[in-house]
Amino acid sequence: QVQLVESGGGLAQPGGSLRLSCAASGFTFSSYRMSWYRQAPGKERELVAAITSAGDSYYGDPMKGRFTVSRDNAKNTVYLQMNSLKPEDTAVYYCNADLRLAGTLYDYWGQGTQVTVSS
Repeated sequence: QVQLVESGGGLAQPGGSLRLSCAASGFTFSSYRMSWYRQAPGKERELVAAITSAGDSYYGDPMKGRFTVSRDNAKNTVYLQMNSLKPEDTAVYYCNADLRLAGTLYDYWGQGTQVTVSS
């Protein structure tokens, strides 16, 4: 079955770094766009970063210049390197895989990992 398992979350100080990983299984990873979303308490889920099957990446505006998304198709894993962390980056971070094929959307989510930025 499809699984997306995030890891790497935790507590970081302002200005610090964390690297999130999302290990995927149960689908053809290399064909999917992989994304990271986050949701803070009382706020809507927002796009953090995405990387297409071709390796093109894009970011939400608050993350530009600080976060980097990458993927390793050999390991079926997507990463999110987060630098210069701010308290407002505190949220649950979710991994997402999606592919639209012949009119059908295939859309999978991980369980999330908590990131807390605090001194």
